[in-house]
Amino acid sequence: MSPTTPARPVRKAVVALVASVAVLGAAAVPAVAAPGTASVTRADHARLGYQKAVVERVLKGVFERGDTEVVDRFVRPDYIQHNPFAPDGAETLKNLGVSLHQQFPDAKYDIKRVLSEGDLVLVHSNVVLTPGARGSAVFDIFRFQGGKIAEHWDVGQTVPESSVNGNDMFSTVSWPRTEQPGPGFLTAYNKKLVTAAFDQLLVQKDLSAIDRYWGPEYDQHNPNIPNGVAGVKSGLGAFFKQFPQLKVTPKRVIAEGDLVAVHSHYVNAPGERGQAIVDLFRVRGGKIVEHWDVIQDVPESSANDNGMF
Repeated sequence: MSPTTPARPVRKAVVALVASVAVLGAAAVPAVAAPGTASVTRADHARLGYQKAVVERVLKGVFERGDTEVVDRFVRPDYIQHNPFAPDGAETLKNLGVSLHQQFPDAKYDIKRVLSEGDLVLVHSNVVLTPGARGSAVFDIFRFQGGKIAEHWDVGQTVPESSVNGNDMFSTVSWPRTEQPGPGFLTAYNKKLVTAAFDQLLVQKDLSAIDRYWGPEYDQHNPNIPNGVAGVKSGLGAFFKQFPQLKVTPKRVIAEGDLVAVHSHYVNAPGERGQAIVDLFRVRGGKIVEHWDVIQDVPESSANDNGMF
C-alpha cells in the first residue's frame, strides 16, 4: 500500500472496525464475506478488531473487577483451558476472577500489545497483583468460535529485578516506538519470514540464520541475553552446546503486521517435560529487529487434561 492509495477504502475499514466494537454488548461477530468479494478485507478487519476488543474486555473485567457477567457474555460454557493450574469451563474462570478480586482488589492486567490472526488473539501483558510489585510477564492466546472465546493457552514468568540488556520485558525499543501492530498487508510476508528464521535457528540449530534474518540493531527483551546479534549468537551457541539434544517444536504462529509470535515446546533433553515458550518478534525491512519472550516450565501435573499446547 502506497501513500497514494485512495482514502475511501481505509475510512470504510475504520468504520467497520468501530461498528464491530460497538456491538460487543450483543456478542455478535461480524460475518466474513465469501472469498473474492470486495468486502472480505473490511469484514476481516472488523472481525479481528472485535476479537481483540472482546479479549481485552474479558481480561480487564475478570482480573481487575471480578466481573462474572463479562464471562457469561463472551466465553463459551465449554471453555477449554490449557493453563495447568485451572480446570476447564467458564464457571472456573468466573470463580477465579471473584477470588482474585477479593484477595487482590488493586490487581492490574496491564495489556501492552494485542495481535490477532484468523480465530486467534495473542495478548502480551504485565500482570501486577499488588501495587509497586514487578509482577509477571504473561502471554495469553485465545481461540474464538462463533464470536466467543472457546480456548485458552498462556505462559507466565516473574519479572526479574534486573536485565543484562537494560531493556524491560515489555517496552518497544525499535523504531517506530509503538505497541500497535504494523499495517496488515505486511502480515503474510513477515509470518513467512519469521517461520523460516525460527525453523532454521531454533529447530535446526543453525546459527547462520542470524546473519540471514536478523538486523544488526536487534533489540532484546529477554532479561538474560545482551542486545544485538552478537549477544543472541553467543547465548544460543552456548545453549546449543550445553543441550545438544534440544528439541524445539513450534505449536502455533500468530502474526499481525510487523509482529509475529511463535508458541513452542522446548525440551532440552529426552525425557524432560520441557518448557512452554512464546517468542514475539518484530520485523522491519525484511529483518528481525526486536524480540520479547516468556518462559514457563511444564509442570508435572495439571488441573485439566489438555496439556499446555
